[in-house]
Amino acid sequence: METFRVIMVEDDDAEASVLASHLERFGAEQDVRFSVQRFSSATEFVGQTMAADLVFMDIDLPGVDGLEAARHLREHDADVPLVFVTNLAQYAVRGYQVDALDFMVKPVSYEDFAMRMGRALRAMRRNARESITIAAVNGTYVVRQDDIVFVELVRHDLVYHLAGRADCPRLRGSISAAQEQLPADTFVRVSQGCLANMAHVAQALPDSFVMDDGAQLYFSRARKRPCLETFSRFLGGTL
Repeated sequence: METFRVIMVEDDDAEASVLASHLERFGAEQDVRFSVQRFSSATEFVGQTMAADLVFMDIDLPGVDGLEAARHLREHDADVPLVFVTNLAQYAVRGYQVDALDFMVKPVSYEDFAMRMGRALRAMRRNARESITIAAVNGTYVVRQDDIVFVELVRHDLVYHLAGRADCPRLRGSISAAQEQLPADTFVRVSQGCLANMAHVAQALPDSFVMDDGAQLYFSRARKRPCLETFSRFLGGTL
């Protein structure tokens, strides 16, 4: 049975109970399981490092509001489906600034919940195929595989270089472990301590790949020919 991790940010106990009941019923109907963690305030949520497959967020929260918490979420996870559950329907348009998947207006009926959860479930399943979770020392990241430019081993740490982002998730690990998480038809090992995403190769030189972020990744002697051959296959034999 599929299991998805759900975070609920809701300060009202009764509303949280209704949402949890809807999730349980929907899960039984769809033969999926939801592991739910609830936070009673956005402040608690912002301080956590748990990765999630879906986030339900109230907007009208004490202290830090749900929109601000959502902006914080997007700093670490650009893709997790985010659903606002709120009685403040007038804020719905502002939710698109943080790429909200949907909105549910309280009180949430099960019929409305089930209809919108169908869309969320499709998004969760798609993300599960396309994303990986990185439990880094600087926070937990959920990143799309396509956004990983390259992974390198620095001393004993894996450093993930992400497209369009200056912050690099960093964690203790090995290149072999990273390689097992990533699709072999897209990621190629260029040296003992480096994996390159061929979708981000801007230029293939005789001794290296130049990535589209400007990094130059040099082949080890043993991996030069396999790298160039693999890249040629990736391009459909045009190299």
